[in-house]
Amino acid sequence: MRLFGVGAGAPDDRALAQGAEHPSAPIPIVGPGVGETIRVPLGETGIDTFPLMLGAAEFGWNVDLETSHGILDRYIEFGGNAVHTADGFSGGRSEHIIGQWLRSRGLRDQVVLSARIGAHADNPGLGSVNLVRAVEGSLTRLGTERIDVLYLDATLDATTNLEDTLATVEWLVDAGKVAAVGAFGFAPERLVEARILASAGYPRIEVVDAPYNLIRRQTFEGDLRLVAGAQNLAVTPSHALEHGFLSGRHRNKSLASRGVRGEQLRGNLNRRGIRILRALDQIAEELSVPVAAVSIAWLLAQRSIVAPIVNTFAAEHVDELMQGAGVALSRTQLADLARAGT
Repeated sequence: MRLFGVGAGAPDDRALAQGAEHPSAPIPIVGPGVGETIRVPLGETGIDTFPLMLGAAEFGWNVDLETSHGILDRYIEFGGNAVHTADGFSGGRSEHIIGQWLRSRGLRDQVVLSARIGAHADNPGLGSVNLVRAVEGSLTRLGTERIDVLYLDATLDATTNLEDTLATVEWLVDAGKVAAVGAFGFAPERLVEARILASAGYPRIEVVDAPYNLIRRQTFEGDLRLVAGAQNLAVTPSHALEHGFLSGRHRNKSLASRGVRGEQLRGNLNRRGIRILRALDQIAEELSVPVAAVSIAWLLAQRSIVAPIVNTFAAEHVDELMQGAGVALSRTQLADLARAGT
């Protein structure tokens, strides 16, 4: 198996791709370090990112410190530069682990560090006081003075006045604690409200994190995608592999792990899920790449998607994930995957 895949399907499909730029145009990754030259604009933030963000949701929960650092090292080794965490991941332990890694490696200035704020038990929601406390807590755990992309998590707070939240964010930006602003759990109409407030001088939301993948499509592929496109928002979808299901490793209900994760995996082992896995298997075989890489390549071929957020359990899995940034899917392959999910 090749370390990074750059195939585009049938020869005639590749010829067509040469004549017109395609959303999934191949990125010539061939090995460690080469990905350092591959960067895409994160919307209008002025930040350039590798087209795959390493998520840290498992750090401190299912992955210990040593393994977490190994995953981060592997990602950086292959040219990645964007790490995503949240104050609610493992009660803040994920941020502690990343902070220790950043200090020990001396890589803070080379990493685009994003953090989702609003779900920590000590400072829940987006009210002004809790927001400042939450950001200060994250900065302390991360051991840094700046969060490059601050995602406002509205899942626990749908009532706080958005103008008050953005006024607080304005202070955080002016203080140099936050560089760019993103949103998570925002309804389309709230993003429209945020843009109206931005026209009045408040900080502009420029990035959106919305759960989106081949299994979970309905929520994003409606008004949310229309608003994101109209506002030129960069979309960094979380749950890119649907808790590991779209990696192709979990195909038997009896072998699925116990607990919440096992329940999530078993819930997708139905007719639709199996159809999607079979379509992924076929394309992965055609291109000689892992199933997970095909799942990520499908996301990168969708409108407004800039960099999926992908979590992993082991350093060796990073090799498979990074290949997704170099896989070009033909129009036929994209259609096959879309049809499998209907």
